Amino acid sequence: MSGSSPTEPRKFTFDTVFDGSGAITAQPAPYKRVFTADEVERIKNQARAEGLAAGQATAQAQTAQALAQIAEAARAALPTLAAAAHEHRVGSAGLALAAARKIADAACERFPDAPIQEALAALAREVEAAPRLIVFAPADRLDEVQAALEETAANIGYAGQIIARADAAMPRAAFILDWGDGRAAFDPNAAAARVAEALEAALAAEGLHGEALAPLPPALSTDHG
Repeated sequence: MSGSSPTEPRKFTFDTVFDGSGAITAQPAPYKRVFTADEVERIKNQARAEGLAAGQATAQAQTAQALAQIAEAARAALPTLAAAAHEHRVGSAGLALAAARKIADAACERFPDAPIQEALAALAREVEAAPRLIVFAPADRLDEVQAALEETAANIGYAGQIIARADAAMPRAAFILDWGDGRAAFDPNAAAARVAEALEAALAAEGLHGEALAPLPPALSTDHG
């Protein structure tokens, strides 16, 4: 009887054979899978989508990192910018104050009677019933001040007596008006000092925040009683 029985066991063989030293002496041919056109297209689309998603994620991460760096740089620069702006405000205020002082000094030199005439005109309602008005002024300008006051008094209808007294310590254009129930005083040097102090205090209070400055004090001081 020739041939082998269908039930005869088949000899077991190894796909890969090694020799005594461990080197491969025999192995099966590599398996090669064949993809259909639909599978290839699907794999290409999937790879393209995964690549696009990875690229977008990378771009978003880089953008977020760049924005964080910009924000940090801006935060670091803000104190320096605020300090520079404050220094500029202080310098500008000082320059404006110096220019104003020059202009005020020139005005007082050229029109020394203007402040006291304006003061009397502004206080017309205050002094109209006073029987007399005492004015203290620099000794070298006593006659000029009294003449200017009498002219202003005639213009506002004040009929009381005006008495001028000398005060050697007063600077040019300074004066004190006393009508018994109250008094008004003006000293250009003291007024300039008050304005400078108020400006310095406002700038110090403002600090680096750029807030609005407080109003400056009036140059003419009055009191009653």
